[in-house]
Amino acid sequence: MSLTAALDSARASLMASGVQSSSISRNIAGASTTGYSRKITVLDNLPNAGVYVVAIQRAASSGLYSNVLTATSGSAKQSAIYDGLQKIAAATVDDPQLDQSPTAQLNALKQALQQYANAPDNATLAQAAVQSAKDMATSLNQATQTVQSVREGADVDMATSVQNINQLLGQFANVNTAIVKGTVTGDDVTDYLDQRDSIVSKLSQEVGVTMTIRANGDAALYTDNGGVLFDKVARTVSFTPTGAYTPGTTGNAVYIDGVPVTGPNSVMPIKSGKLAGLAQLRDNDTVTYQGQLDEVARGLINTFKESDQSGAALPDVTGLFTYPGGLAIPASATVSVGLAGTISVAASVDPAQGGNPNLLRDGAISGNAAYQYNTAGNAGYSTRLQQLIGNMDASQPFDATTQGKPNGSLIDFASSSTSWIENQRKTANDNSQYQSTLLERSNSALSNVSGVNMDDEMSLMLQVERTYSASSKIISTVDQMLQSLLAAVGTAS
Repeated sequence: MSLTAALDSARASLMASGVQSSSISRNIAGASTTGYSRKITVLDNLPNAGVYVVAIQRAASSGLYSNVLTATSGSAKQSAIYDGLQKIAAATVDDPQLDQSPTAQLNALKQALQQYANAPDNATLAQAAVQSAKDMATSLNQATQTVQSVREGADVDMATSVQNINQLLGQFANVNTAIVKGTVTGDDVTDYLDQRDSIVSKLSQEVGVTMTIRANGDAALYTDNGGVLFDKVARTVSFTPTGAYTPGTTGNAVYIDGVPVTGPNSVMPIKSGKLAGLAQLRDNDTVTYQGQLDEVARGLINTFKESDQSGAALPDVTGLFTYPGGLAIPASATVSVGLAGTISVAASVDPAQGGNPNLLRDGAISGNAAYQYNTAGNAGYSTRLQQLIGNMDASQPFDATTQGKPNGSLIDFASSSTSWIENQRKTANDNSQYQSTLLERSNSALSNVSGVNMDDEMSLMLQVERTYSASSKIISTVDQMLQSLLAAVGTAS
């Protein structure tokens, strides 16, 4: 082959592969462990070289990444709230056909009283009415235990969340230091950047967080309330678990750098993340529902109280339902904290404790004859029982801070309480689903920007293959050209 023919053949091979004779710059994407891609700028077809890496850049979008952090924190908060409310609702409301809600128990008690009133001389119906009252008290006792158990569980989870935050901040500090040092010395820090973003993503599940990038790749972390989590050094997040919970227990606050970020004393509480959801569940939602249960218990005591029948103007005393506080009637329209957990049926009327169930019909359950309604001892006396049924339908005031119906019958208030917990559960579930959808869309949008597109990767791979083929052709052509040149020299000599 002549020298001219060899050069023409090499040029034709390059043109056929789409490669120009000058050096070529291209971006090749490669997936990292966190879903970001690498844009690697290379020069091929260089003299005396194969491929030379000019720069490695990390494909990312700070705006979309911030959206992902926000959605992650919002989803974690709503999930924590929903999980807790679900446990309460399942144990205290659940399926109405199971008759375990306070409203269902009240209706059952009213029906038992009506049956007893229709046959006041029937001992079996008297015992059934007392048993229904005991079921009512037991359901309130158990509901209180469930609420406090959820509060205790939230407290334990808060301690775990704080521990996770401190561990993640420690990891963040180490990686951030490596990024700053690598940036200053000109080293490739893209893997460290991925690690740092991964840490912040995990952190956003625990607490709402934003990240600010400064000189030399240094980063600072702030909570969604503006508090500092990391600035050169990690701030200490502290929390002291409370342990066992009773209705009057106030959980301890979470502190960041000595400043409370949860609880009533927090001026600027955190707004999102699992920790915020657990704090809201422990300190607000469960406390409100406990107040509603306590008001149902107080309403029961008030409904079944006994009044002086002797004309001596003695104060009202507890009747069918009582509590450890004695015979006094709790203050009207005011929550008696923990009352739902201690309410019980008076021993004097409970057959299981040696009591007489007919006292429900006759009065003087407290043992004081001044409160005797059936003074004649008539076995067919039903006036007192009809009065009790009327009391259950009568309007009375309730503490407005419980967010239940402020005025209405006891059954009306109990129904409003059931509606409240169900509405809170539904709202939390809807918010959780919305935040989860938002997180999914945000992740998808971020992946479209920073992830690896397989179509692009296949196209780039084909380009590399064609370049390799062209380079091989060049080497082969140059070899033929040299062989022709040597042959020509040999012939001339």
